[in-house]
Amino acid sequence: MGEIDYKTVEIEKPEDINFILGQTHFIKSVEDLYEAMINSVPSVKFGIAFCEASGACKIRSEGNDPELKKLAEKNAGNIGAGHSFIVFMKDCFPLNVLNTIKNIPEVCSIYCATANPTKVVIAESKIGTETGRGILGVIDGFSPKGVENKEDISWRKKLLRDIGYKL
Repeated sequence: MGEIDYKTVEIEKPEDINFILGQTHFIKSVEDLYEAMINSVPSVKFGIAFCEASGACKIRSEGNDPELKKLAEKNAGNIGAGHSFIVFMKDCFPLNVLNTIKNIPEVCSIYCATANPTKVVIAESKIGTETGRGILGVIDGFSPKGVENKEDISWRKKLLRDIGYKL
């Protein structure tokens, strides 16, 4: 059995940009992800990149925002894990599109959906004469700093109502 190297890759993005990182299994994923984004939130701005794991092994990309598309391509290249995808978005939150994305038949799993600083934990190994990479998991944000108190609960409830997610 070959040796496996472990590393972390930091997601590079502006602080206020949300993203979804997942795994899929088919070249048509990039087009299906595009349709999922547009059909869920027609005004969304986004960029998608998908790492093909066989054949030409290209980073396939789509999107309706050139900057977010380039950001997705850059991060997909940094991660470099087969059949992974990343979607960067603005003018929408992941919860607006997440169920639609999870229901795409070729989507296998979602690693995270966040705007937090994130590191992707990668395993890298030789497969024959080639190098392959896989995502083991993510480090999303920071560790808890305690249990919320009454003021924290009030703040949370007010925030959800202020941004329109609760009545």
